[in-house]
Amino acid sequence: MYRLAGWIAEAVAGTLNGADRQVVMNRVVTDSRLASAGSAYVARIGEATDGHDYVKQAVDNGAVALIVEHLVDVPSSIAQIIVEDSTYALGRLAHAHLEDLRERFGLDVIAMTGSAGKTTTKDLLFQIMSTDAPSVAPQLSFNNEVGLPLTVLQADETTRHLVLEMGASGIGHIKYLTDIASPDVAIELMVGHAHLGGFGGVDGIEKAKGELITGSRPGAPVVLNYDDPRVMNMTKLSTGPITTFSPSGKEGADFRALDVDVDHLGHAHFTLEAPGGRGLVNLNIVGVHHVANALAAIAGAVQLGLELDQAIRAINEARALSPHRMDVVELSIDSMKVTMIDDAYNANLDSMRAAFATLTSIGEGHTKIAVLSEMLELGDESADIHRQVGLMAKDAGVESLILLGQDGPYYAEGAGDTIDAEHVGSVDEAVTAVCAKLKDDCVILVKGSLFSYSWKVADQLREKGVQR
Repeated sequence: MYRLAGWIAEAVAGTLNGADRQVVMNRVVTDSRLASAGSAYVARIGEATDGHDYVKQAVDNGAVALIVEHLVDVPSSIAQIIVEDSTYALGRLAHAHLEDLRERFGLDVIAMTGSAGKTTTKDLLFQIMSTDAPSVAPQLSFNNEVGLPLTVLQADETTRHLVLEMGASGIGHIKYLTDIASPDVAIELMVGHAHLGGFGGVDGIEKAKGELITGSRPGAPVVLNYDDPRVMNMTKLSTGPITTFSPSGKEGADFRALDVDVDHLGHAHFTLEAPGGRGLVNLNIVGVHHVANALAAIAGAVQLGLELDQAIRAINEARALSPHRMDVVELSIDSMKVTMIDDAYNANLDSMRAAFATLTSIGEGHTKIAVLSEMLELGDESADIHRQVGLMAKDAGVESLILLGQDGPYYAEGAGDTIDAEHVGSVDEAVTAVCAKLKDDCVILVKGSLFSYSWKVADQLREKGVQR
């Protein structure tokens, strides 16, 4: 889908200099290396880099338009759109693009937030909605002030469903995102102990997550986790109909999971009871905690008009789309059979609890090893929360802990002296330590925050082993 640079300038309240070029909207980029023919490059100023230093590379790669905060030295054939804040302009461009698609083509937006489960729910919901009509969803966890607008700009005149996840590291962040893309349906997954440092406590997290509801379109349906009291507190924020889901099968919820069972590989199976009937759900993703994500995805799809049977069929075919998220792989490393649970994309107290539940299930009767990098953005409670996770490792029967990061030793404090714990200084050292502790048929959990790099341990173990 093309738009003229003049249209873009008007949308972002910028000033156009140079030629009024046609821009391919799904080629708007913030990384000059990703620029291609017909693209627009947004020169963001970050903490460590200034995007204006890379405009020449973007132009050389095919960019025909630039969103910049000051004029740069490029040929006059290149459109330069001058704005006060390029990151803010990116969001305004996405908003204008979305509202035009809504008005002319009937596109709808369904968005979710929660302290854990956003990306998996997004992946499931995208696969459900794609069985109904062309749909767009974020890559990985594109859920912030840069990733979300870039996702919105992937939509075009053929798109009917836009599936978004909205993350926050402080109060006001989700409001900013809903100002860009106000949802037609909002899903609240859970309020947990993620990134406490930016919120001032769990009450702050609840307030921040509630911004998804208050930022939705007037009368928008809301899907709430019936099992989470803090989520249910948000009922009063909604101006539209409320639908609830209960992974524990509580009476009173609209969508309930009954007779939940988990097979030896960690896949959950359950009977779904909903207003439209009942059905069997057989998940292909690992972890009983994904029952909640599946219910949320199905309930959200039904709110957008899909039949219950269609949603169930689609979710039974759905697969994990994002890497390092409860990916169970069987490897042979140094001639030993190993099962690795790679859940290393991110971590907080709630997702750690879910990961150890999966390790307990899959690792029953086997030696269990956990590679844990530190959890970040936990503020003053960091040490205590790491100790709580260490206790989880002990309760799960973990025999060996390999720990990465400054706060990694607190895991060992929580686990106590009965577990063999080793604090290492690098990813390479972690891999070496794991390999030294391997036993035939052991199960390894790899988990931690994205920027404490446990995912690199998982990748190296994959490279070192042979998939069975």
